[in-house]
Amino acid sequence: MNTFSDLGLAGPVLKALDQKGYNNPTPIQSQAIPPIIAGHDILGIAQTGTGKTAAFALPLIHRLATNRQKPPRQGARILILSPTRELASQIAASCAAYSGNLRVSIATVFGGVGHIPQVKKLSRGVDILVATPGRLLDHLASGSIKLDQTEVLVLDEADQMLDLGFVKPVRNIVARLPRDRQTLFFSATMPESVSQLAGDFLRDPKRVSVTPVSSTVERVCQSVIHIGANDKRAALASLIVHQKMERTLVFTRTKRGADRVAKHLYDCGVRVAAIHGNKSQGQRERVLEAFRRAKLQVLVATDIAARGIDIDAVSHVINYELPEVPEAYVHRIGRTARAGASGSAISLCDRSEIKYLRGIERLIRQSIPSESYDQSANAEILPAASMGSPDADTSRKSNRGRHDRPKSQRGKAHRDKNGRSSSKRPSAQRTGTQEPKPGRSRRKQGRRGSGQQAASV
Repeated sequence: MNTFSDLGLAGPVLKALDQKGYNNPTPIQSQAIPPIIAGHDILGIAQTGTGKTAAFALPLIHRLATNRQKPPRQGARILILSPTRELASQIAASCAAYSGNLRVSIATVFGGVGHIPQVKKLSRGVDILVATPGRLLDHLASGSIKLDQTEVLVLDEADQMLDLGFVKPVRNIVARLPRDRQTLFFSATMPESVSQLAGDFLRDPKRVSVTPVSSTVERVCQSVIHIGANDKRAALASLIVHQKMERTLVFTRTKRGADRVAKHLYDCGVRVAAIHGNKSQGQRERVLEAFRRAKLQVLVATDIAARGIDIDAVSHVINYELPEVPEAYVHRIGRTARAGASGSAISLCDRSEIKYLRGIERLIRQSIPSESYDQSANAEILPAASMGSPDADTSRKSNRGRHDRPKSQRGKAHRDKNGRSSSKRPSAQRTGTQEPKPGRSRRKQGRRGSGQQAASV
């Protein structure tokens, strides 16, 4: 099948694809769309960036176009579960784009934003609901939504959804769905243990796989740099600056690690921000938009947050820390070499991570070229005086934070005779102190101690 019209999609869907300039389906789309239209359950495996979202979104919109009916009140005809807020937003945006010629109601439900707007949207019923498990369970518990009339369940990034942390929430949600439903699983990787678990939710599924399980994208140039753990930050800054990397994703294992790495790069003059679960939804959306528009040079992310990053122009992926789960490596490097482009994936591997590297190589069935870090060949990028933390919005110029004031306005820190830090220009924002109010008497001011400023908190 060489064109979308060969797949049996409805006219309004084909018109939307033509308006977007999409003519030829990808392999996963060619194989998955016909059986989904026919009503089969699907277990689909394809590399990240090969069009998995359209592979299920297009036939679902075809279903709505050919079987028009009002969605159930406080319900949804189609439920799509996503592991992250970012991925949920992107799936909803794709569904909206493909259904532009139809009157299709779409809602997103995830944490980090208020409940009330979501409750109002759900009260009327929706055709397509894209949700993360946690917030959806909240709405189910409060009675804001019912799933007893849902026709189709989709799990995107199914390996992550059904991993240990998501098993119970997903099972709780599936228990609310009717038995007579269509279920679709799509993911870049599908370990055997997860495949067995998926069998509990699927009925005689059609298995669609356009690439070997856990294979990596051929267009990604992979390499490993063996390095000491204490040299990683300096090496990372050197790589980014000397190789003039733009649109680069850096992966860490933890949220705190992401913040620390971003702080170091920021102090080295790199336009950078971090994205992880502790950021508010507004912060995460602003960071992704800034990265998409090239206002940010580097985005430091954790694995979970990165599941929603769908940006075609990512040129480099750097594993500052190798993932403990080998399958996560495939997801990470799949963020580059998208839409037919090429990309590079560099992993910084210290001695304690050798076991993770061996597990990755066994999974992808190939040995990754490696080299030892040569500090003398890579001039260290020394950080300037601390400029504070990288802002979650865009860049230094767009955020005049407390450390972005001109030096003449900052004041010089010193210590008083008791060894406590203070400032010649006290500021509540910088030191946690307050300047004496104009109406305060000298006697009240004196209670703080003669000639002393309050200690920093």
